[in-house]
Amino acid sequence: MDFSVDSSISSRLSDMHTFVHEQLIPLEPLLLSQQIDTLMPQLDDLRDAVRAQGWWAPNLPASLGGSWRDMVHLGLTSEVLGQTPLGHYVFGCQAPDAGNAELLHLHGNTKQQTEWLKPLAIGDIRSCFAMTEPDTAGSNPTLLACRAKLDGDHWVINGRKWFTTAADGAQLVIVMAVTDPDAAPHQRASMILLPADQSGYRIVRNIPVMGHAGAGYYSHSEVEFTDCRVPAENLLGGRGQGFALAQARLGPGRIQHCMRWLGIARRAIDEACRYTSKRQIRSDQMLSDQQTIRTWLAESEASLQAAKTLVLKTAWRLDHEPTKAVRPDISMIKFLTADVLQKVVDRCLQMHGALGVTDDRILAFFYREERAARIYDGPDEVHKQSLAKHMLAAHASSEHSG
Repeated sequence: MDFSVDSSISSRLSDMHTFVHEQLIPLEPLLLSQQIDTLMPQLDDLRDAVRAQGWWAPNLPASLGGSWRDMVHLGLTSEVLGQTPLGHYVFGCQAPDAGNAELLHLHGNTKQQTEWLKPLAIGDIRSCFAMTEPDTAGSNPTLLACRAKLDGDHWVINGRKWFTTAADGAQLVIVMAVTDPDAAPHQRASMILLPADQSGYRIVRNIPVMGHAGAGYYSHSEVEFTDCRVPAENLLGGRGQGFALAQARLGPGRIQHCMRWLGIARRAIDEACRYTSKRQIRSDQMLSDQQTIRTWLAESEASLQAAKTLVLKTAWRLDHEPTKAVRPDISMIKFLTADVLQKVVDRCLQMHGALGVTDDRILAFFYREERAARIYDGPDEVHKQSLAKHMLAAHASSEHSG
């Protein structure tokens, strides 16, 4: 098992790192002060610079204008971009567009790909993914209440979703709705493509997260479907395949999420090293001289490196093995890396004292926006149960064969 990279990729990652720190991080104050209308045109200009470098959409193949190489390269790229909340958007591989483009690429028909995939892949439009609901358990998607009924040659959709990331300003909605309520639990739901200007669809609100509602791409919305009619041909993939498509979408997506989280953790550690080395606490002593600070820094670095090794191992396996064989590892990296992220950001925020909880630094943004890492895409507890179930089944099998 080898997830080293050749010199050309190392150089590429180094150039990306320089771009992130010289071009993107200086723009973060606009995000932190909610000047989204001023920020976005500047980010769009930087997207053109990324395209010119051949860095665009590392999650998509060259046939779609992307720069895909393999899962390990995607993970390492995501780590670099994750050091700023602006990174993935500027490089055209931001959630939920990345996963939605992959769904359309793998499962969309020719018309759907022409209408939606091509403009999404090149960054001309944005999309959102409407699955989670306010009144049903997100940890058990077989309980979805949103319904889509076939009426002639149209689906009629009714329901409410929330935490629909980036719905504000999106042109395409992929909605997960129950189309076959009497089918087996994991064959009841389907995915349907919905133009965001469709009658009957509306954004109810942008949901405040720890007091910040955000705007545009940097927001999470509650959305409503009321007798929303779309052509039957807008079905994505097969009828009743919603859960299967969602699972396929989440595998590669979790590699990106986990490596993005490790990029955040790296940035947090760097900020803490920089601040504590300059923060004078006595005439002859800096904050970084304190044993507690050094212990926190060491523990943070060790946990980051350990998690990174496990995530890259999982990425390597996804490059070489069927996704089903790697699912236990995917569950493991999801809860482990989310926990590492939370602990590292919390320690680094503490090292900054009162400054850490202000928007004068990036740490408070990371703290409030990424606490949900232990909840979305399956809460920690579900992934731990899934992993333990696999372990116990493997143990029982070995006992029986022995």
